Amino acid sequence: MEPGLTNGTPVEISSPASASVLLNRLQLDEDPEADSQDPYGSTEPCDLFVTVDDPKKHVSTMETYITYRVSTKTTRVEFDLPDYCVRRRYQDFDWLKMKLEDSQPTHLIPPLPEKFVMKGVVDRFSEEFVETRMKALDKFLKRVADHPVLSFNPHLNAFLTAKDLNKRQGLALLTKVGESVKHVAGGYKLRARPAEFCAMGEYLDTFSQKLGTIDRIAQRILREQSEYLTELREYGAVYSSWAASEEQLQRPLEGVAGCVTTSCGALEDLSDSMSQDFLPVLREYVLYIESMKNVLRKRDQVQAEYEGRLEAAVLHKQEDRTPVSNILPLISLNFISVSLECLL
Repeated sequence: MEPGLTNGTPVEISSPASASVLLNRLQLDEDPEADSQDPYGSTEPCDLFVTVDDPKKHVSTMETYITYRVSTKTTRVEFDLPDYCVRRRYQDFDWLKMKLEDSQPTHLIPPLPEKFVMKGVVDRFSEEFVETRMKALDKFLKRVADHPVLSFNPHLNAFLTAKDLNKRQGLALLTKVGESVKHVAGGYKLRARPAEFCAMGEYLDTFSQKLGTIDRIAQRILREQSEYLTELREYGAVYSSWAASEEQLQRPLEGVAGCVTTSCGALEDLSDSMSQDFLPVLREYVLYIESMKNVLRKRDQVQAEYEGRLEAAVLHKQEDRTPVSNILPLISLNFISVSLECLL
């Protein structure tokens, strides 16, 4: 029997996957007692603290964009100063992610929020959208800073400290490297992917399909709830007007109008909870799946390049041996022909 359901009273169960809980886990906690109480907390002292906040809108003749303040506190010897404060825009975070993927191809890089307008948000410069993106960027950077390998990447150091990242040269180099890898591995097909990686790929495909189905259902539920809420509010206004015109039925009609108003509030809270807590976490799972698929694709490219080079080496070795085996019969035939000519 499920606890708390015998009397029909709903039980509040804290979901570990809610966006607020995930965000709280990633926020810096200066209380040492809180760290000791966390059974999943790292036993190693943290020496790199980063925060993304203070979004500002910049308007120029060419473009309009948002920058965010990136604050860093550290005691690592790799940094010249203990404190840094720089401003970064979204494409700078994207640059960092690409650099990490290029220099650490075997590691799972945390996903960035989507570049384009998220579902349900029309204006990418609206306060709600900017706040949502800022929290997502803060979460991304904290995950990189807490990683035991990625946090020591020199590109992260440059991102946190440099005033000018000089991204154009880096991005051009990354483009050339990516094109060369695709050119090498593009014309070669893998002989056989190892079973463990096949199982990973199949699991990710199945999981992605199920999450996509859940996302579509959730979007449909959210849309239907919004339509139902609009109709319910209209009913509430009708009952209130009806109660004002019927003295004998005034009390029951006002009661019905009050119940409708309460239902509207509850439905609105439910919709807000789904759109703010459930859907963002669901989308984050989808982005993580794409990151994992990207790692598997890079592994396949490395395997394809290895197998292609191995085949080329085998063919080259065979070509080196072929002339040696074919020269002897040719020499023998030439010697016989010369001897016959001398005899004649």
